[in-house]
Formats: sequence, structure tokens, C-alpha cells
Amino acid sequence: MATQTMHRGRLIDHLQLVVRDLEASRRFYAAVFEALGISIGGSGEDYFWADELFVSTAGSAAAQGALTGRHHLAFQARDRGMVEAFYRAALANGGRDHGAPGERRYHPGYYAAFVLDPDGNNIEAVYHGEAERSAASVEISF
Repeated sequence: MATQTMHRGRLIDHLQLVVRDLEASRRFYAAVFEALGISIGGSGEDYFWADELFVSTAGSAAAQGALTGRHHLAFQARDRGMVEAFYRAALANGGRDHGAPGERRYHPGYYAAFVLDPDGNNIEAVYHGEAERSAASVEISF
């Protein structure tokens, strides 16, 4: 049997959004993930996923027939330009403005943009300024 390897973040294993219109969400998230340098990891008739985010229809087996409520998700960006590219891609692919790219008062160097996805979820891209990560991701092999 071949070994499989996954890369995950440090706190969240995965999140699921259950959406009304999967194709609208697929267009939106494919565009913003491309701007953030993240590829779609897989997809099926009633779902798709990228990194820790799983998006599905209410009819998918994992959704149990119910839409999720509104959420705030913040995606990491490598620099200010990536935040700006995220914002442009989101608006061009069904997102609505919820806060143009700019400095925020959360801490020095916090640069972010906010958009609403097709289901009204508050989606953010954030660059925390000059910092060094201890690791790009957690690698899990099984």
C-alpha cells in the first residue's frame, strides 16, 4: 500500500461550508484560491475541497441535508499583493465587497481585505506583515 501524505494547518483540521449553489461557490473559491496560490484538492458532483476547506451541497452525504450558517473565514496571504489579488478575484467571481484591502488596527502590519461569498460568508485574506513561520504546514503521513 502506498503512503499518503497530507499537509494541514495547526489548529483546524477541516471546515465544511454547505452552500445553496455549488457552481457559484466553485467559481468564487477557485478564483480566490488561485489568487492565494492554493489549488483545488479534489471535487465531485456535490462537493469540492482545498486544503482544510470542504464545500458541498445540502444533498451531499457529509451535509446531512442542512445548509451551514454564516461564517467568517480568514485565509493567509504571503504579502499585500496577494491580499489585493484575492480581493479583485473575489469581486470578479461573485463576491461582494465587505472591506477593501488596507491596514487594520488588530496589530501593526495587519493588512486584510474582506468579501462576502455567494452565500454571505465573510471571507478574509490577511497578511500579518513581516514575520517568519516555523513551518509552511503540518505534514501527516499514513
